[in-house]
Amino acid sequence: MLAVLLLTGCIANGGSTPESTSPPAASLQEAPASNAPLETTQASTKIPVYWIGRSKDEVYLYREFRDISGDGNPVTTALRIMMADKPLDHDFFTPWQEPGSLATSISGKNVITVDVSRDAFNSNLDAGMAQRAIQQLVYTATAAASSSGLINSGQQIQVVILVDGHTDFMAFGQVRLGQPMSRDASLVAPLWIIDPQEDNALPPGAVKFNGRTTNSSLPVAWQILQDNGNGDRANLLTGQTKASGEAGQLGVFSFSATLKPGKYEVRVSQVDASGQTDESTTDTRLFRVQ
Repeated sequence: MLAVLLLTGCIANGGSTPESTSPPAASLQEAPASNAPLETTQASTKIPVYWIGRSKDEVYLYREFRDISGDGNPVTTALRIMMADKPLDHDFFTPWQEPGSLATSISGKNVITVDVSRDAFNSNLDAGMAQRAIQQLVYTATAAASSSGLINSGQQIQVVILVDGHTDFMAFGQVRLGQPMSRDASLVAPLWIIDPQEDNALPPGAVKFNGRTTNSSLPVAWQILQDNGNGDRANLLTGQTKASGEAGQLGVFSFSATLKPGKYEVRVSQVDASGQTDESTTDTRLFRVQ
């Protein structure tokens, strides 16, 4: 049985309130339990954090790994990064505000309790975006706990969100909190690039790209564009690769390209059953070779 962990965050100043994505809508209930897989335990100084991003007309949750130092509670650390920092990828964002207080604990039954101050919700969101923001917290908390080895990733894990120690708070005026919530697999991005991360500098030569997909049976189309120096990018290389894993299940993919010094963009997309590239699944990264 896991020991209960508790760490209260420091008092911090709140950030500015982003603009509303659309008028407020009806209240949503917590997401149902799902089979969205957890991150595996890893010995690393990096911690997974989820962000919200747009891919064509769709809005999904995407993951980045952030550097951490010290022996602080990894769940609290990841959530504070999610609420107070900006994502590395310029295509991602967070609707959360930096909270005045933040604490997390984990029970022996794989339940994470997050207690956050109400100033973290100082954004005007519609119902769909509010639901994604809550799932952003659920995914980040469970990812940090699982990758740090604080919970058993082979079991169902749930998150309870308290606001100033109380239940029944209406998050962003849309989602009622206080009941256990699990990952909603329908909101996570179908495809994303793991390496390189945004704006990474890599040595010239063979550059390896890694990513993850929710459906291993679908090929992954990739494209590398090179910056021509005036802000435009020209297509340099294209190809397809297959993901490892059982058909229709989560999988990982990789491919390599030999690149000279310069600025580049890599794009990946799922290929549907008809052989067409599904632009709503596209993920991109900017990186440098030097």
